[in-house]
Amino acid sequence: MKFSSKMERCGLSPMRKFQGASEQAISAGKKIYHLNIGQPDIHTPEAYREALRSFSQPVLSYAPSNGLPVMLEAVQGYYRKLGVELDRQDILITTGGSEALAMVLNTILDDGDEIIVPEPFYPNYATFVNLTGARIHPLTTCPEEDYFFAARTRVEECINEHTRAMLITNPGNPTGTILDREQLKLMLDIAKEHELFIIVDEVYREFVYNGEPLLSALQFPGYEENLIIIDSVSKRFSACGARIGMLISKNHALMQHALKWCQARLSAATVDQLASAALYTVEDSYFEAVRQEYKRRRDSLLRKLREIPGVVAAEPRGAFYLMAALPVDDADKFQTWLLSDFDDHGETLMFACGEPFYATPGKGRNEVRMAYVLNSADLERAMEILAIAIDKYNHRAQGDK
Repeated sequence: MKFSSKMERCGLSPMRKFQGASEQAISAGKKIYHLNIGQPDIHTPEAYREALRSFSQPVLSYAPSNGLPVMLEAVQGYYRKLGVELDRQDILITTGGSEALAMVLNTILDDGDEIIVPEPFYPNYATFVNLTGARIHPLTTCPEEDYFFAARTRVEECINEHTRAMLITNPGNPTGTILDREQLKLMLDIAKEHELFIIVDEVYREFVYNGEPLLSALQFPGYEENLIIIDSVSKRFSACGARIGMLISKNHALMQHALKWCQARLSAATVDQLASAALYTVEDSYFEAVRQEYKRRRDSLLRKLREIPGVVAAEPRGAFYLMAALPVDDADKFQTWLLSDFDDHGETLMFACGEPFYATPGKGRNEVRMAYVLNSADLERAMEILAIAIDKYNHRAQGDK
């Protein structure tokens, strides 16, 4: 039987690749500290559950393909607080930010096209791009430079006759990098000057830790034909399971094409839209408390991680991930060993292996992404386990020679 060559170009998600091995480790009695998936343990606001409890429609019907009016209004109100006015036609409600991204990539890319993405990047970007028949043109960054990429010469060196778009995450997953106003405007300027789309994934917008203002690319006028925003309730409100996201753009032709996808998949879930709309009523104090909690976690993780000899890690300024180079030969082999052959007092850990976060062959082999979505005490214990594991793994490897 023949399979799609586009699908065969795709790999398994590094965040979920070891699910089977982790289940076996748990069955063997091990406790695992999960740093592999960005699943917050912060409680979802009560407004979500209250909306679920109040649902009383006698028939659970389809929502409109573009989104329920109450959800569209909630999104409009949120952006209005940022000084951005959106019409309903500027918003499409999607099944998570992932569907929004898949939708827009299939709207703008063809076989043989290229899209510029700073690496390391969220690995599912590669899956969605591959399925369009296009390819990622990586803009390589490194921890020694805090994963900086917003320099005109570095970006324009990646542009060629096949380039159709750029895709950036701000704040960044997996690096925690943040673009300031000047850097973000530069990226928008480059897109406009070269007649490219620029997709800005802003699902981590609230998670900034050094006093930076909340920033959206939509706050910059004059880029309406180029700019596309990916947003979601998943991280902002700790509501990953709701699977409600949004595609936002003032490019009316693009949105009309994307609406074809929305209509083909009928609608995003009705009840989850109703409950997600209620999330937008929470007070700003909720976000401030969550920011402070993640900042404490970031600081705990980074402090303990930097105590381990040979580890290289930059301080993330936003989101809730950290990318680190470990003193091991291969993070994938190391993770396999952590689950199958190692424990410290019955405990081990999981991370996301770094190689799939890169498009450049061979890069990221000894790197990992860690999500600081556990409490500080658990993060510190996980780093203690990591230090012990690295030492044992390397001694074992030396003994095998």
